[in-house]
Amino acid sequence: MYRFLLTPRWWGINIFAVLAIPVCLFMGSWQLSRFDDRVDRHHEQQEQSRSAAHAKARPLASLLPVTEDTVGHTAKVTGRFDAEHPLLVPDRTVKGERGFYVLSLLRTDDTEDGKALPVVRGWLPGSPDPARVPAPPKGEVTVRGALQASESQNDAGDRASGALPRNQLGFINASALVNIVPYGVEGAWLTEQRTLKPLKPVPPAAPAGTGLDMKAFQNLGYTAQWFVFAGFVVFMWFRFFRREAEMAKDAALGLLPEGESPQEETGPQEETGPADGDDRADGDDRADGDGRDGEDDPADGVTRAGTPASSPEGAGSRSRSPA
Repeated sequence: MYRFLLTPRWWGINIFAVLAIPVCLFMGSWQLSRFDDRVDRHHEQQEQSRSAAHAKARPLASLLPVTEDTVGHTAKVTGRFDAEHPLLVPDRTVKGERGFYVLSLLRTDDTEDGKALPVVRGWLPGSPDPARVPAPPKGEVTVRGALQASESQNDAGDRASGALPRNQLGFINASALVNIVPYGVEGAWLTEQRTLKPLKPVPPAAPAGTGLDMKAFQNLGYTAQWFVFAGFVVFMWFRFFRREAEMAKDAALGLLPEGESPQEETGPQEETGPADGDDRADGDDRADGDGRDGEDDPADGVTRAGTPASSPEGAGSRSRSPA
């Protein structure tokens, strides 16, 4: 009954199912592992944010270049602030309140080629106002803060995406800063966790691709999607198998497939019997014309062929001679 499984058609179906199911399960597990990594990284970032103010600082040179593993770690660096190029980063939200970052560039020898390091000294609520910003410390200072990766244009606020006034910056990035200052800038920045009043510390942000954002939950959706695909392949295989097995069983029992009637197997029958005789009789009647069978035509004196000249009784009477 199950010999159909050895046909070329079912070989193709079986090979497809055997290959598709493990692939779907592997892809679903991989997407789930990516979501788990995002969750772990998110918890790690939250823990680093809570302990950033009291965490042990490491030399900046040991954390560069910045990676996903070094982002959020507390670094220390020694140098001098550039007081000639004060910068503000508008449209930044801290704890649900809109304000702006206070950014200063630290000239240091702890970076490659002596590049300046951007340092966010703190945050103030409201619109950017240089008069409200305290001056940076003078002389050589040691700065401690959470290491952050360069921002992109997507990190700029809605109001900071267009042209900005002088000494304002939409996002913290070395490519944007080189057009403002006459020296090189490091591709990372620090956010101080111990600030001078009235500045408030800016909590370190998780790097792109590590937080629980929509992309993380998209990975979770892909996980469910791949597992559904695997279940669909199993379902369709059993459905085809059951249908084929039922058809093989019906064929073994001599049953016709559903929807096929016996008349469809035999074909049309030829018309025979009386109908042909009737047609010939009608043709003979039409050939006679006058409808009189077995009578001589007095006009031509010829007896019609195939018809009796007279009844048997008349023939007998004509053959007798008078006694």
